[in-house]
Amino acid sequence: MSAALLDVHELRQSFPRADGGEHLVLDGVELSLAQGQIVGLLGRTGSGKSTLLRLIAGLAQPSGGTVTYLGERVTGPAPGIAMVFQSFALFPWLTVLENVQLGLEALGLPDAEIRKRALAAIDLIGLDGYESAFPRELSGGMRQRVGFARALVVHPNILLMDEPFSALDVLTAETLRTDFLELWGDGKLPIKGVVLVTHNIEEAVLMCDRILLFSTNPGRIISEIAVDLQQPRNRLDPRFRDLVEKIYVAMTARTPTPIGTRLPTATINTVLPRVSANILAGLIETLAAAPYNGRADLPVIADELHLEVDDLFPVADALQLLRLAEIEGGDIKLTDTGKQFAEMGTDDRKRLFQRQLLNYVPLAAHIRHVLQERANHMAPKSRFFDELEDHMSAEDVELTLRAVIGWGRYAEVFAYDDDSGTFSLENPT
Repeated sequence: MSAALLDVHELRQSFPRADGGEHLVLDGVELSLAQGQIVGLLGRTGSGKSTLLRLIAGLAQPSGGTVTYLGERVTGPAPGIAMVFQSFALFPWLTVLENVQLGLEALGLPDAEIRKRALAAIDLIGLDGYESAFPRELSGGMRQRVGFARALVVHPNILLMDEPFSALDVLTAETLRTDFLELWGDGKLPIKGVVLVTHNIEEAVLMCDRILLFSTNPGRIISEIAVDLQQPRNRLDPRFRDLVEKIYVAMTARTPTPIGTRLPTATINTVLPRVSANILAGLIETLAAAPYNGRADLPVIADELHLEVDDLFPVADALQLLRLAEIEGGDIKLTDTGKQFAEMGTDDRKRLFQRQLLNYVPLAAHIRHVLQERANHMAPKSRFFDELEDHMSAEDVELTLRAVIGWGRYAEVFAYDDDSGTFSLENPT
């Protein structure tokens, strides 16, 4: 193996909080990229993966640690490192050719060279004939191909990809992945290494040589998994499925909760997953029915319901928090309470959910207690926002309050008027 294209050492990134403290996003990240490798960064939203890409690209400076590219420390935008974004990020008033030429114009190359390289990049990614088209005339997949061409035209050594397929429909994303892997495998891409951010476990196994799993709050690498499968890879290959299962197990083992043991207790300051009660009920009903009969393999249920990490895990986390399900070793199992919920009618479900919410989500019980103590049984959202912001980021506070508002409404524990930002014990209408 040749010397590393990229070395990330003890990288740390934090942002200031309103209370004067800091919100730690990344902590102690170690990463290397060798020539010929595709390295995947896999984790939930909030694990700092996109922040890490910006630090590698030199678009931001870390709070601590170093990023080294070809032996030189990265202190600003690094020539030889290009990025493809989740959003297409094209200039709508420019044609395909003009969008692709932008990066070369910034390099000050001769006009003839700019045009030659731009046309070659457009041809490479399969958009020959669309040079004069505007982004509005293109499908999502074609616009993302323009994004790839714009990144590749500068002939970077490293290509950073921030969820480049997530905004596309399933079939378009699969086509673009396949085309990219074929070009990469045939050595037709002018790049030496790739760092891919994704929430899709199967995508990571399909594309990557190594997968780094990230925790959240703060983002740390909790595991590294080598993918020793020849390209092209087959999703139905037992070894492929085994790797997917292994990753699910690793990602759900961060807070192990063996079935049959006491689950960890939340606190008032626990960040809550923003999942609606209807979605929770839907997964409970799915698990309770055949063929699962109360217990399912997470990869299987994700595939069946077409859910990715950021879709399935928050639902599973919420069910576990409410003691309606338990998670162990990549499996999810309904508790006895969860099974009772599945068999109940609407009113009984609400009463059961209320009991679980007040018993196991301290923030919900806290809000209700504050409302009960006040003479008018009302309190502004800001009262709880300020309290929570001492312990989590403003973004997490907003998500947490939105989650508890939704659950509280469903369980009829309290009401909330969004216009005035006020909690109450009575329906504001």
